[in-house]
Amino acid sequence: MPDESVRQWGADSLLPGYQQLTLPLPLAVPAQGEPEAAEVLVGTLVRRNKPTRRKALLYVHGWNDYFFQTHLADEVSQMGFDFYAVDLRRYGRSLREGQLPGFITDLDEYHQELDVALEVLRASHDSITVMGHSTGGLVAALWADARRGEIDALVLNSPWLDLQGSPLLRAVTAPVLQRLSSSYPTTVIPIPNNGFYARTIDAALGGEWEMVQELKGVNDFQVRVGWLAAILEGHDRVAEGLGIDVPVLVLTSARSDFRRTWDEALKKADAVLDVEKIAARSMKLGDHVTLVRIADGLHDLALSAAAVRKIYFDEVARWLAAYA
Repeated sequence: MPDESVRQWGADSLLPGYQQLTLPLPLAVPAQGEPEAAEVLVGTLVRRNKPTRRKALLYVHGWNDYFFQTHLADEVSQMGFDFYAVDLRRYGRSLREGQLPGFITDLDEYHQELDVALEVLRASHDSITVMGHSTGGLVAALWADARRGEIDALVLNSPWLDLQGSPLLRAVTAPVLQRLSSSYPTTVIPIPNNGFYARTIDAALGGEWEMVQELKGVNDFQVRVGWLAAILEGHDRVAEGLGIDVPVLVLTSARSDFRRTWDEALKKADAVLDVEKIAARSMKLGDHVTLVRIADGLHDLALSAAAVRKIYFDEVARWLAAYA
């Protein structure tokens, strides 16, 4: 394992008091239309402070997202863990000019940055828990399954384990996407976004949380053929059944709300994913899965109203105390 002194940690570019470390990805290749210099494809590891504890928690963000939830880091620290977060390639601190935000054609490619992040954490910690949100929950679950014996626990906050909508629609869509993805991976699929979820969280739209618009903007992250095909392939693997060998905690809102006109009730539900499908599919992750439903929770439970997120953090803390 590399010594801590070798790592070139520097001041975080977004959060005062935090540090960041660039994770080189020598095997990564640019997508169609991106700059040819492959070395600009990197991941970024962020930490709350220098390692002081035996246990660490690594957070993996969701789609059109990046790490900005400092209150999450504070809560995790109170639970007895050193906190780290990774901005995956083409997201947040890792996004470079000319790149396609959030684009990937194989979710297993993210194993590169997660493996490097694990190596960094192993140099200072002997117990590692991974937490993933939404698409990051799917990525983290697939990685944990592929890296059995490497981590100690897995926490999934509203993980994207299945596609919402009709199974018939998915059955028709998936084969078409797979055929198109080899020839037209970067083609944009014009899926409308009503912006309701952003309205529930973004301070600029009446929510509670301050964030960098360019790094979590609805219009900057576009659904592309290759990306959606990769997501559906990941869903298929979960449906077939994973064999994650550590305790898994899955948390979701108590209900979803997909109404087409704005209502204040959207501030008390998951307006992004179908929580019933998440709950059902979570039983396919491994042999030791705990499911918790949070009343009035948002899609990112950590961004819910203060009283709701306290329940969320209490549930996570109690579970980690028992299993991590």
